[in-house]
Amino acid sequence: MSMTTTSPPNDDQAKRNVTVLVAAQAVLGAQMPMVFIVGGLAGQSLATNACLATLPISLIVLGSMLAATPISAIMQRWGRRAGFLIGATAGACGGGIGAYGLYLGSFPVFLLGSLFTGIYMSAHGFYRFAAADTASDAFRPKAISYVMAGGLLAALVGPQIVKLTSESYVIPFLGTYVAVIAINAFGAVLFFFLDIPTPDQPAPNAPRGRSRIELLKTPRIAVAVICAMVSYALMNLVMTSTPLAVVGCGYTAGNAADIVSSHVLAMYIPSFFTGHLIARFGVEKVMALGLAILAGAGAVALQGVELGNFFAALILLGVGWNFGFIGATSMLAESHSEHERGRMQGLNDLLVFGGVTFASLASGGLMICSGGSPIEGWTAVNLAMIPLLTLAGAALLWLVLKPSSARTA
Repeated sequence: MSMTTTSPPNDDQAKRNVTVLVAAQAVLGAQMPMVFIVGGLAGQSLATNACLATLPISLIVLGSMLAATPISAIMQRWGRRAGFLIGATAGACGGGIGAYGLYLGSFPVFLLGSLFTGIYMSAHGFYRFAAADTASDAFRPKAISYVMAGGLLAALVGPQIVKLTSESYVIPFLGTYVAVIAINAFGAVLFFFLDIPTPDQPAPNAPRGRSRIELLKTPRIAVAVICAMVSYALMNLVMTSTPLAVVGCGYTAGNAADIVSSHVLAMYIPSFFTGHLIARFGVEKVMALGLAILAGAGAVALQGVELGNFFAALILLGVGWNFGFIGATSMLAESHSEHERGRMQGLNDLLVFGGVTFASLASGGLMICSGGSPIEGWTAVNLAMIPLLTLAGAALLWLVLKPSSARTA
């Protein structure tokens, strides 16, 4: 009697797509540290009320939140490439409008540019899901991790572009936003090499899958969303205030750029092995480690405002975000079916960036308006991490203690 063996899945198509997405993450992703470094500083120079200095960054995140569901629906209907090209186009528009706002000295126009940049940020967030689309179950967490690792080059290049361009025109930061236009125009070409099939459209009488409420009632999905929200919101809460805190404590904008650069490096360097850690130890343990490291970041920041404290806290913040966010993404990706993809991923990013919008709005208020000095504001920002970390930790513990059969029910 002959025996048949099952050959391992062929991930050649997935690896090609991962290569394209890594390149897109590296090139197009460079604009994210750029706008986060200069957004608050430019806002501070334009806003009539100093408490609104971080509003440009908040508008970026708000735009991302508002665009998440439409972008996801577009990708479900017309494919990933269409959604990513829309994102790059919006990024270029955001750079152009932001530059025009700086030229006019108009805060409202500058904010409009930030809103368009948020549409790019929303599309950028789907790179990680696109990496999983054509990957086998075994390769999926590694594919997500590799694509996130593409941000490493962005972390190196973005802050250096800021240093080269922030004073290249008479108007501070104008050159940085001109560079953003070029980055989006060049990076958009990469998506023509993407090979991800457009999802089959269900027949009119086909099962529609779970509703959004039913999806959120699934324990693994609920916990994945909560941990993604908390990881991203806390990262944004602290990073948004960092340039203001660094400059406010007497250091230079160049110091702030170096600190943010080290933070973004820490966000993406672990991605080379995060997928392997998830495969070996389980996604829940990696997420728990991420939350613990985020708590460590807050503890270090509260110890003082020396440059070493800023560097150490922001590095820990980046590593904690990586483990928490990639872990939550991996948990979510394995918890819904293909025909639920557009519905669930759009809902996830709507909720995640809704939380991040609130965090970025709170960041400016806490940093500038909660105390009489930058040190007091920085302390308030880091103390605000405690309740959110408690929420995410409790949710993850609740999931782990549930019987295995109940986690996906």
